[in-house]
Amino acid sequence: MAGIAHSDIIKAPKVLLHDHLDGGLRPATIVELAGAVGHQLPSTDPERLGEWFVAAADSGSLERYLETFAHTVAVMQTEEGLHRVAKECALDLSADGVVYAEIRYAPEQHLERGLTLDRVVEAVHAGFREGCAEAAANGRPIRIGTLLTAMRHAARSQEIAELAVRYRDTGVVGFDIAGAEAGFPPTRHLDAFEYLQRENFHFTIHAGEAFGLPSIWQAIQWCGADRLGHGVRLVDDITPTTAGPSAPSMTGGTHSAPPVLGRLASYVRDKRIPLEMCPSSNVQTGAAPSIAEHPIKLLHDLRFRVTVNTDNRLMSGTSMSREMTLLTEAFGWGWMELQWLTINAMKSAFIPYDERLVLINEVIKPAYAKLLA
Repeated sequence: MAGIAHSDIIKAPKVLLHDHLDGGLRPATIVELAGAVGHQLPSTDPERLGEWFVAAADSGSLERYLETFAHTVAVMQTEEGLHRVAKECALDLSADGVVYAEIRYAPEQHLERGLTLDRVVEAVHAGFREGCAEAAANGRPIRIGTLLTAMRHAARSQEIAELAVRYRDTGVVGFDIAGAEAGFPPTRHLDAFEYLQRENFHFTIHAGEAFGLPSIWQAIQWCGADRLGHGVRLVDDITPTTAGPSAPSMTGGTHSAPPVLGRLASYVRDKRIPLEMCPSSNVQTGAAPSIAEHPIKLLHDLRFRVTVNTDNRLMSGTSMSREMTLLTEAFGWGWMELQWLTINAMKSAFIPYDERLVLINEVIKPAYAKLLA
């Protein structure tokens, strides 16, 4: 089945694993908060400002893409600003049909006006609690866990890892490193990752977006990442089969030989390491040429543990429903594929196994069973 209406996709339950808090603000909120703290913006008209973010991020460069965050981070330097942004994030995701989300942010980037790392975390958690409570009251319940991110070009990863573990029982479910990949390999933060492993704590690593296979290899084999943030360049370790005679099929016919997986790609697939793919964002940063040519289709067909995500909703002008709509339009995917992506994500979440099963069996599967009927 293809051509599912966007309005129908909004109603379907979704799971989001890769979304940055400072990349999903409402333009109107940025304008209001910027006025309160005296930060100058490219435009004070919410509609034009939203258009500016998308245009500025649509450069084909990860470094240029990251520059847009100067404006969002600037208005997230107070407890009030952080609380409001987190609350609105929960409400916006709930309205889009997201039932579980892991939202990441870097506490070290919100200290310019005197906040401590702990106060940053507590303000964000308070905002999410209020937003989730309001969403439930509106009949669209959502659960949110947070990932604390360390910036890979800085030297605070051990401190942020310890902060994440300190708040593990009050909302923090994992750790991440983010920022420009080139020149800042994940092995720079090996002490933090080894500490997290000793604490039996989950973490993902941005890898294989702007940099290639070495970044993915280090994230997995040196650092022990549970998931890969993006992982788009894993496709570089998959070789298409050259044209030639078809291979014999087990059913007696013939079929074209499948692509050949290199050792790293095979390892990722065999170990079921989740890939947090963000199609629109990947196109914007040049990690993929277009949605139609995005590696997510090949990786889906080869049965990697693929998930679909938004990355930065503001910068990409997107939502989970929009990302799913784009995939159905590009590849002819239907409800079966969208359910597969959603269950993949829920299986890969950083909350306990029994809690994942409840959401899969009591929320996701029943809803998709009705859609598939």
